[in-house]
Amino acid sequence: MLLQGRNAVLYGGAGAIGAAVARAFGREGATVHLVGRSEPALRAVADEITSAGGRAETAAFDAFDEAAVDAHARDVAERFGSLDVSFNLIAHPYAFGKPMVEMDYADLEADVTSRLRALWLTTKAAAPQMIRQGSGVVLTFGGYGDPQANLGGLQVAFGAVEALRRTLARELGQHGIRVLTLQTGGVPESLTNEDPKTQRAIAKMTEDQTMLGRAATLDDVANAAVFAASDWARTLTATKLNLTVGATVD
Repeated sequence: MLLQGRNAVLYGGAGAIGAAVARAFGREGATVHLVGRSEPALRAVADEITSAGGRAETAAFDAFDEAAVDAHARDVAERFGSLDVSFNLIAHPYAFGKPMVEMDYADLEADVTSRLRALWLTTKAAAPQMIRQGSGVVLTFGGYGDPQANLGGLQVAFGAVEALRRTLARELGQHGIRVLTLQTGGVPESLTNEDPKTQRAIAKMTEDQTMLGRAATLDDVANAAVFAASDWARTLTATKLNLTVGATVD
């Protein structure tokens, strides 16, 4: 098992992507600490993990509450002996299909600041625990590819998060902490809150931009996250894992 004995905190653990990653982490031996706002939704994912023989804990709170995030990270490290992986998978609304020049600045700023705040708060909470143990992995999701039209502030926000991720990797590397991004061009399977017509439109747009004519699946993302969090990726930090199926060329 690639993550045997690790403690992984997943923020947004009840979402489609968060749940897929949580199940994969549990399968690979990690104790998965699921964080989100809805205890019933978190418990449903935790029950799947434990039914399959894994270990999972839940904590229902708002990950924008700095005191709650800090207290939870300390509790995980103290009660379970380590905090090895912190993965921010909190969902954020954005103005899909809207040109930026038609947006109010407040809406653009809100998208950028909410994503930055989520990564900053969760990493700031995990870092002291990881520094103390001399190891850890911080994962973020999204990445920044070639600019596309009519995505509102989404790519601007991803660009800001990538800038923060690079700085965090530089500052935390001396403590044995790796910081990585999982970049996709979109995961159509995860669009469970969209109406079927919008789902199909986004899926087609995503697939048409790839080299292989298909988009990343939830399993693709989950398996890449396991690799990124494991010692198999011990040489990787300050970079991204490109899961865009060729939509973004490095």
